[in-house]
Amino acid sequence: MRKIISGFSKLSKKEKINWLIENYFHNQSETLKTITQYWNSDTALQQLHDDFIENTISNFYMPFGIAPNFVINNKDYVIPMVVEESSVVAAASLVAKFWSTRGGFKTKVIGTTKIGHVHFMYAGDGSVLQDYFDENKTELLLATASITKNMEKRGGGILEIQLVDKTDALSNYYQLEVTFETKDSMGANFINSCLEAIAKTFEKQDIEIVMSILSNYVPECLVSAEVSCKVEELGGQNPQKFAEKFRQAVQIASVEPYRAVTHNKGIMNGIDAVVLATGNDFRAVEAGAHAYASRSGQYKSLSHCEIKDGIFRFWIEVPLALGTVGGLTALHPMAKLSLEMLQKPSAKTLMQIMAAAGLAQNFAALRALTTKGIQEGHMKMHLQNILNQFHLNDQEKQLVTAYFDNKTVTHSAVVEKIKALRK
Repeated sequence: MRKIISGFSKLSKKEKINWLIENYFHNQSETLKTITQYWNSDTALQQLHDDFIENTISNFYMPFGIAPNFVINNKDYVIPMVVEESSVVAAASLVAKFWSTRGGFKTKVIGTTKIGHVHFMYAGDGSVLQDYFDENKTELLLATASITKNMEKRGGGILEIQLVDKTDALSNYYQLEVTFETKDSMGANFINSCLEAIAKTFEKQDIEIVMSILSNYVPECLVSAEVSCKVEELGGQNPQKFAEKFRQAVQIASVEPYRAVTHNKGIMNGIDAVVLATGNDFRAVEAGAHAYASRSGQYKSLSHCEIKDGIFRFWIEVPLALGTVGGLTALHPMAKLSLEMLQKPSAKTLMQIMAAAGLAQNFAALRALTTKGIQEGHMKMHLQNILNQFHLNDQEKQLVTAYFDNKTVTHSAVVEKIKALRK
């Protein structure tokens, strides 16, 4: 029998939970306990979280960690990171300390403009459409005046609007492409409101508006971060060999998409963790970054490496559309705390901090891969997760952790040790 329900959103929180448990869970008391134990005891704070989205029944917690020792443009930072994957925060912290004595991270915002489109169909003469656009361009901008007023006071607003002919890709398809500057706001609602106002003014009998929406592909909202030092300052037994293998690893990610995806995933480990901690939209950031990695027609590494005149240089260019005002940044108490921890950055500064976090994570992964391998360190960090699965007490955890101090950690090896210990 199908479990379709009408008017679910109108039910109280308690009624929603009761319906869910009765229809989808066998151990109802245990399920109710799991759901309610993650409620916040502060009812006002819980209500705030309930209002973020629809049909809320509980909270899903993610670990909130910090990565100290980041030096970015000669300024010290402690970076907040929200992530569930072990070793990410540790790796970022370790690399931050490593580069803090080698000049730190040098970052630069290349651009901050964002783009949105009015997508429409027109079957008539293209030159007639162009004339109509040229005649009405001023009116299109005036249609957004009430929306752009406050943004313009902050130095933002609409920068340009143009007609784009896309009929070679799809019959009768055209766009109004609008470029925006949104300053410290991510600007999604602002951009979409402007586009809809423009669409209403532009539409006429032979122009069929399909949709008006911002794009999360932001190749002009770009930031770079880099680290560099003399090859011999990289340390280790053979710094020249390490630098060469490191560069080869980046080159492989630039020509082999199978490797590039995992390579860039590591970069996003660092970036996404800061995006989440600051209340920004990690899905938009992810989509924009991966689209940028594919801009040549083949998916490639977002980071680059060179060895020139005895200098090792490692850098990244990545699009990041972020906000430090509005949205969850103003509502979520932990997002506000994160931004305060980062010394209340502008959107431009936050772009640079995130790029540095992504580069640090990438450096950590490549250093591990080209030396001792990724699993040794990762599994050491993952050991506590395995121990928690088997509900070890503190004494048992200490014994197992000590046992694997100088041994390779694998899931099967840990299980065997636990069984032996409990015998």
